[in-house]
Amino acid sequence: MPLWQDTWAVTFYFLIGFKQEMSNKKTATRKQPSAENVTYYRVIYGDCDSMAIVYYANYLKFFEIGRTELLREAGLTYREVEDSGFFLPTTETCLKYVKPALYDDLLTIETVIGFVKRASSRFDYVIYRGEDIVVRGYTIHACLDRDNKIVRFPDFLRNILKGE
Repeated sequence: MPLWQDTWAVTFYFLIGFKQEMSNKKTATRKQPSAENVTYYRVIYGDCDSMAIVYYANYLKFFEIGRTELLREAGLTYREVEDSGFFLPTTETCLKYVKPALYDDLLTIETVIGFVKRASSRFDYVIYRGEDIVVRGYTIHACLDRDNKIVRFPDFLRNILKGE
């Protein structure tokens, strides 16, 4: 069976590549400056399943908190982006669950810009409970105008995302 048809092999290859890419984030030299943010979130009961473990899909909400706070810290709110006629829908997500987060845990959400292209950007996330990594992942976002057409990032937004 060809390697690409072996689901386990493809999954393993993807996870190893993703792990190496994410582990090199802090030591790798970036080609472009990057905005980054650290924010904190206390897990509420509504985030959890019946075992008091954070429901897996809620990590995407935590990613959104990190992304929103990154933009806010850089001097731009998402509301201002929308009021300017631009939207950043999520087009791809990836999460690697490492350890469970529990009710009342204080989580640290680290968010950095992974890349900024002409009409898309990637946000990378690592969520910690104390020193332990809970989840790591990324989201990719397209830049759309009011007519839902893909457009280049306007200068003001590209500069914020690149940390300029």
